[in-house]
Amino acid sequence: MFLMRFTERAYVAYSAEDVHNSFRSAVRLTFPNRHFNPALGADLYNEYLDEYEYSDRIGFDGLMLNEHHNTPTCLGATMNLEAAILARTTKNAKIVLLGNPLPIFENPIRLAEELAEIDMISRGRLVSGFVRGTGIETWATNTNPVYNRERFQEAHDLVIKTWTTPGPFRWESKHYQFRVVNPFERPLQQPHPPIWIPGIGSPETLVWCAHHHYPYIYLETDPQITLDMMEIYAQAAREVGYEPGPQNFGYLVRIHVQDTDEKAYKVGEGFLVGNAGVGRLPLPGDFMAPPGYNSREGVKRLLEQYKHSLKPDPLYGGVDGAGWDKVVETNRVIIGSPKTVIRKVREMLSTVRPGILGVWTNDGTISHKDTMRCLQLMEKEVLPAMKEMGKELGLPGPFEQAP
Repeated sequence: MFLMRFTERAYVAYSAEDVHNSFRSAVRLTFPNRHFNPALGADLYNEYLDEYEYSDRIGFDGLMLNEHHNTPTCLGATMNLEAAILARTTKNAKIVLLGNPLPIFENPIRLAEELAEIDMISRGRLVSGFVRGTGIETWATNTNPVYNRERFQEAHDLVIKTWTTPGPFRWESKHYQFRVVNPFERPLQQPHPPIWIPGIGSPETLVWCAHHHYPYIYLETDPQITLDMMEIYAQAAREVGYEPGPQNFGYLVRIHVQDTDEKAYKVGEGFLVGNAGVGRLPLPGDFMAPPGYNSREGVKRLLEQYKHSLKPDPLYGGVDGAGWDKVVETNRVIIGSPKTVIRKVREMLSTVRPGILGVWTNDGTISHKDTMRCLQLMEKEVLPAMKEMGKELGLPGPFEQAP
């Protein structure tokens, strides 16, 4: 099993009142950037990089980064820059980018060049993930949401051809036209770095991903819904002649460890101001899914897929009477002492059976000090136990041969 460590690198130095007084009272897209302190940002970026470098040293197989725009909930506005730094300062772990939002790029060739450099600097440790991006990214870059999926697929095809086809050649498609495609730099990994696709289970993306033989990483999805989505992927994979296994599936889950269950419960509550932000206001629906962003059929299938779980979500600003207690009780977040976490992780792995596990260790108001303690405890007890679980449960990762 492939274990990768993740955090969204949040910025929380603002108040709920600041959010309530902002345009449309939204923590993403329209929250005024006057509330950002670059001096504090400098400290945070360096702390987050320190945490990733330590994660490399203690045995994580991958360092997962993501990218969002116009938001304090994720400081990864230029993920490839962070990846380039880690490519040089780490030695063992894969640099896992989940992922570059392809539809917002006007020049996919420049993206192909950046990723090729990261792959070379890391000496072949890049895993290049691609995403459609949220509606926030669409708004932030003035990209037409109607063409989001088209641009995603065309940009993907152009990047892959740029990596695998000797230049110069000409590229002409609906959204991208280049007279000369001939970047001199090419990736170290041949024919190109591995491609992984993360998401919450758009059926259209699942089918596309399976047809391309790309592992799909489920981002905190409900376990039962995840199993249903895995079957959509599996059926699509069979259409093109292969039977997928754990190596084709990944799962991202928040896991935070402290010396005692009580300490973990208290510290872990900081996750609640991660995705939701300080103030915890739900985002306007059109911010995340602008008109035209999803097809009618895609919306219909997503609603059907999630119909039994459409309720306010405490982790994303929803109002839920059970609150944090319910989040912990249902293992939406796995927290506790090493012993407790190991038991809960085993239960989750036995159900979902991913070959790739994203370990979301910290977010929101969880401090750097508490994060480092979490990582120290993981090094000594949790990571070795999870690696053994992967072997016992027969969960090969994408860089292992299935038994």
